[in-house]
Amino acid sequence: CVPFFLSFEKRAPSAGELVLIAVMTAFSAAGRFIFAPVPFFKPVSAIVALSARHFGPQAGFMTGALSAVISNIWFGQGPWTPFQMLCWGLIGAAAGLLGRKGRLDKTLPLCVFGILAGIGYSFVMDIWTVLSMSGSFTAGLWLAAIASAAPVTVVYCVSNVVFLLVLNKPLGRKLERLKTKYGVFSGE
Repeated sequence: CVPFFLSFEKRAPSAGELVLIAVMTAFSAAGRFIFAPVPFFKPVSAIVALSARHFGPQAGFMTGALSAVISNIWFGQGPWTPFQMLCWGLIGAAAGLLGRKGRLDKTLPLCVFGILAGIGYSFVMDIWTVLSMSGSFTAGLWLAAIASAAPVTVVYCVSNVVFLLVLNKPLGRKLERLKTKYGVFSGE
């Protein structure tokens, strides 16, 4: 995560950009709190992806990484937190890069992105699972962790698609309006 943080800091973002990233991070963390009673069905990846789609890859990475740290104040910090920061940050960076090229403008590619984001998140978090089980990483244990997490991954992928479908248009309009109104994220 450090190279992404340093790159963001070097760019010297405006106060308006920082405020919008903070607001989207808070929205993402709040969504995780609100949906806490529903196992593995969270809006975090969708909110991060939509933020990134409209604000760019750096803002997406920061929103994702900070969402993990902020929401884990409630859910508990631990050695898994950097993995969550990296996962949601990379989801944001990827959505920002694809959004910049217009590849997430249509519903089907956006839904496919949601599914791939869920799978990618699970695969990276399963690295943490293996490390926490044995203290070292082996491909066999990683594949076993992926297989055992498959039902959770499916729920996570479905939640990503549902939240992307529900939030895409209303949140996207608001984000574009804020971006235009305040002249932020134009250079990213």
